[in-house]
Amino acid sequence: MLENFLFNVEYGINHVLDINGYDHVLFLMVLTVSYVFKDWKRVLLLVSMFTLGHTLSLVLAAYNVVSVNGTLVEFLIPVTIFIAAVYNVFTAGKGAQKEKVGVLFITTLAFGLIHGLGFAREFTMFLGESDNKLILLIEFALGIEIAQIIIVFVVLFLGYLVQTIFRFSKRDWVLVISSIVIGLVIPMLIESDFWG
Repeated sequence: MLENFLFNVEYGINHVLDINGYDHVLFLMVLTVSYVFKDWKRVLLLVSMFTLGHTLSLVLAAYNVVSVNGTLVEFLIPVTIFIAAVYNVFTAGKGAQKEKVGVLFITTLAFGLIHGLGFAREFTMFLGESDNKLILLIEFALGIEIAQIIIVFVVLFLGYLVQTIFRFSKRDWVLVISSIVIGLVIPMLIESDFWG
């Protein structure tokens, strides 16, 4: 029982931290780069909204409520990252992340749904004919949340170092990270099977 639990949690952690599927990491970077450690409650809520959306789409797929066009979803994932990064570029240093909290939470939930749908096919194969789908989903979601908290901590810590030791302004830090992410996402958009 404990072995299964640990395996499923680890599966969730590996899903986020997979070097070949770094889209998840890029999204978390642009989601949290505008924040500092004292904003941890808001960041945790945002990350949890993303996990909720991600898990919800896996539940819908696991119980055959939704069936998705894989090519479309694989295209939409980098689109969500691109939108979040461009939003950061245009709002860097303007405190927009503190104003429109509701919009940010709803958007993050929606992005989580899209990212979850991107993983639904593989996850459904992982579930197989399991009788405990819901428990597997919860354990997997726990793994996702743990991995996301690790990434968020690293982003916040790097932000702290860059802004205190290297004297980067918060605005410049947000612009640099968001621009790097945009640079990484554009090829994903261009090379997508969606166009072909």
